[in-house]
Amino acid sequence: MATPIKELSKLEIRAVVRFLFSKGTKPSEIHKQIAETYGEGAMSRSRVYQWCTWFGEGRTSLGDEPKSGRPKTSTNEENTTRVDELIRCDRRMKIPEIALKLEIPKSTVHKIVHNTMGYRKVSARWVPKMLTEDHNLQRVEISQRLLQRCQ
Repeated sequence: MATPIKELSKLEIRAVVRFLFSKGTKPSEIHKQIAETYGEGAMSRSRVYQWCTWFGEGRTSLGDEPKSGRPKTSTNEENTTRVDELIRCDRRMKIPEIALKLEIPKSTVHKIVHNTMGYRKVSARWVPKMLTEDHNLQRVEISQRLLQRCQ
């Protein structure tokens, strides 16, 4: 028995299925050979049958077909830019107001503002979380003076 291959990709396994199917190998035998070579979790038996059906119908592409419908997330570059523009125009704007203006979910606006852009509310205004280099130097100087006073 051959040693299982650890590194695998979907396209590689699909190419093997296509090759063996074109040679006339039955889907159950294809699955058995894939499981021996790549390990049990490489491709399920039903998926092998499905790919054999598609190849039998004339499919030649090994890649995934483009999916229609709504994207998985609305946290994208365009929305991030739009949220940033709104906040820069009015730093007192609230998340529900931003969501209403941009017509995206409040949870998405929250993720963009807090996680992506790193803003937080201070005195009802959006302020970046990052400290500048000057702020960091001031903190160090103040801390050193306080240490000297204690000693």
